[in-house]
Amino acid sequence: MRITGISTHVVGTPWRNLTYVQVHTDEGITGVGETRMLGHTDALLGYLKEAEANHILGSDPFAVEDLVKRMKYGDYGRAGEIVMSGIAVIEMACWDIKGKALGVPVWQLLGGKVTDKVKAYANGWYTTERTPEAYHKAAQGVMERGYRALKIDPFGTGHFELDHKDSLYAVSLIEAVRDAIGPEAELMLEMHGRFSPATAVRLAKELAPFKPAWLEEPVPPENLKALEKVAAKVDMPVATGERIHDRIEFRELFESQAVDIIQPDVGHIGGIWETRKLAATAETHYMLVAPHNVGGPVLTAASLQVGFTSPNFKILEHFNDFADAEIKKVVKGAPQVNPEDGCFHLSDAPGLGVELDVDAAAEFPQQQARFDLWADGWEQRKPKGAQ
Repeated sequence: MRITGISTHVVGTPWRNLTYVQVHTDEGITGVGETRMLGHTDALLGYLKEAEANHILGSDPFAVEDLVKRMKYGDYGRAGEIVMSGIAVIEMACWDIKGKALGVPVWQLLGGKVTDKVKAYANGWYTTERTPEAYHKAAQGVMERGYRALKIDPFGTGHFELDHKDSLYAVSLIEAVRDAIGPEAELMLEMHGRFSPATAVRLAKELAPFKPAWLEEPVPPENLKALEKVAAKVDMPVATGERIHDRIEFRELFESQAVDIIQPDVGHIGGIWETRKLAATAETHYMLVAPHNVGGPVLTAASLQVGFTSPNFKILEHFNDFADAEIKKVVKGAPQVNPEDGCFHLSDAPGLGVELDVDAAAEFPQQQARFDLWADGWEQRKPKGAQ
């Protein structure tokens, strides 16, 4: 079996574009991959066009390791977010092809299942007015859909510092959310790399009474010493990793022991097998894995293949029941959260268990999506100029 070509399909939403790639073969089997780029979709498409000619055409889709190696190192220049995301969409499509050809799910090819279900947490749910009352109501809606966990960034446009008034308001938002979801649900606290170590530590202590399940990306990701400073002074698990695009770059993070939960993005770190390798290394450092997952149904399906096969997999992020929920229809067989237990359940469907509906995808053309975490109202994820 050989790859005969690829086709790309961009599904647009006001705040993000999702890039789906179909990999076609001479035996008529097609695989699909997906990633989400913020502000770099055209650059990704340009890279994929070049990579198709230089590396992908004529390759054996079963030889996943070899293809990833050639795409990552064959151009000599150091692979960053765009290249690793391009590798990811091709890599997961090859796993999809392999599973379909053999008639087994991808998780079976990764060593088999260690669990029948993966817990989900909701994100993208707080696109409402930024008040305690509105957040309380929205959080109740998450629980009513069966979720047992959710995540929130309550810090507005905070950057390095957060003054006393804004800190009190952020605390009031979290207080409202915890009241809405009850004491048993998990509440993940997201900081989006906003703060200085001192501010992050202060806010973590002020929010500790509400029992956050983790403190995510408390400081910008470039300075590991700053993260170590935070980890040494807080009493809750620290999570990070979505903006690391090569599993090799996790080495210093592992050595520092500054985090408890790593959050690689399967769509940015080279795909399913790369993430599974990273999970295995995390296991040797007694760290859990909770992938960043801001994509659509294919990326969710790919992340679940890692989840079902990794003993140290904690939970999976899920946007598709809340922000831009209508995009679920672009994929047949989209993974669903079971409302009875708030989990994704194991699927025996071959490959990734999903199929891209090209006609449905065409209903969501590429947009000049803009997502600015430093702008007022970013959490509402509306088009520019919308009220």
